Amino acid sequence: MPEVWSSPVRYVECDQQGVVFNAHYLTWADEASNGWWASLGLDWDELVARGADPVVKASSLEWTSSARWGDTVAVDAEIEKVGRTSVTVRFTVRVGERVCCVVRNTYVSVADGRANPWPDDVRARLSEG
Repeated sequence: MPEVWSSPVRYVECDQQGVVFNAHYLTWADEASNGWWASLGLDWDELVARGADPVVKASSLEWTSSARWGDTVAVDAEIEKVGRTSVTVRFTVRVGERVCCVVRNTYVSVADGRANPWPDDVRARLSEG
């Protein structure tokens, strides 16, 4: 079972149309990513110390339904692709069983401002994940 982050939709996250403003879906994916990295046994500070600082290079969002104030969103994470220096993670935002949005983040391992290959053990965990 994938790691899941959840939260009630706060009033401040909604726009004048009464639905969640688009930027908050990225925030929720970021919140979910913390638990996702930890579920793989990958400590953020340790990754940085090893020259594998995960930095978001690209994000895309695709909406199929709206979350609204009073809903509770649940966000799960699934690895879509592991590369030599990157990993693409799909975050699915749901209200109950209804999919609201899919966020895809591509993280790049960075050291000294440049893409750096994942350490072998990290890449293995990402590949298994």
